[in-house]
Amino acid sequence: MLPARLRVVYLHGFASSPESRKAHFFGEHLRQLGFVVTVPDLAEGDFEQLTISAQLKVIERTSGHDPIILIGSSLGGYLAALYAARHPEVARLVLLAPAFDFYRLWMTQLGPEQLASWRETGAIRVFHYAAGRDVPLGYQFLEDASHFEPFPNVYQPTLIFHGNHDPVVPVTYSSEFVERHKNARLVRLESGHELTDVLDAIWRQSRTFLVDGMQLTE
Repeated sequence: MLPARLRVVYLHGFASSPESRKAHFFGEHLRQLGFVVTVPDLAEGDFEQLTISAQLKVIERTSGHDPIILIGSSLGGYLAALYAARHPEVARLVLLAPAFDFYRLWMTQLGPEQLASWRETGAIRVFHYAAGRDVPLGYQFLEDASHFEPFPNVYQPTLIFHGNHDPVVPVTYSSEFVERHKNARLVRLESGHELTDVLDAIWRQSRTFLVDGMQLTE
């Protein structure tokens, strides 16, 4: 039997939404097993003013400080780790290509010229997958991200899936996290960043980790 109040909160990735393919996939499979699944809109309809801090507050309001499991994709995976490091009521984490060291990732990928332009103009246009078009994102996003640790000190059991050919977040970031956290296990897959072509393999291991693992802790 699953714990009566067991709940899963799924955290979508950057410039995504609760309607993402992975959110639907996990929601459908988890509900069939009796989990209660919540998928919040981390931007709360205001992507231009997005920050890491604001997204963590969304997770806090969604969880209500109840015991929860967090599943996060990309930026959602980094947010899950940040939140779990600050909230011991989080029971377990499943992270999909988590964007660890998020601030440095952006600094490296954008480069000095784009960063300077973003800072001067106050906004940068990025492709929003849910909207299907470029939308503005304020510079406060990067400023706020600079205040958060690159590899959150998570104590909870953590299962990480990461593609060996990820061009967005190198798999070495997850390898470094696992080296620092003996409570974490990394499953490397022959895939890229989205991981949508290996969801069945991810689900098989996630199911065992969540269902069997939670029964052992009851």
